[in-house]
Amino acid sequence: MIEYTTSLEGIDAGELEGFFVGWPSPPSPARHLEILRGSSDVVVAKDGNQVVGFVTAISDGVVSGYIPLLEVLPAYQGRGIGTELVRRVLDRLANLYMVDVICDEDVAPFYERLGLQRLDAALGRRDRAAL
Repeated sequence: MIEYTTSLEGIDAGELEGFFVGWPSPPSPARHLEILRGSSDVVVAKDGNQVVGFVTAISDGVVSGYIPLLEVLPAYQGRGIGTELVRRVLDRLANLYMVDVICDEDVAPFYERLGLQRLDAALGRRDRAAL
């Protein structure tokens, strides 16, 4: 049974293997743990002691939030885990004026089903060396 938590207590880098599939320069499990710890909000999905998914948010806690990462291990995809992770983080950010997501076009319909809307423009920069 999948359990969801906002606590990182007891999670170590060894439990974070297998994420970031297809990334050109995926973060190491140790770096992944730093990402989780540095996020203002995080929801983790666990199957027993194994982390099988997570979503992160960065927020000022007043007006705005951003959801930079949603990952579910390939063997656990298609079970509604990603949907539940996003629902839970959106609930945690419900008091904010704006919550933004930048994603690839092929996953935009996923976020639209969860109530997010397309906006006029999104701009960004990627520095793969920073990973």
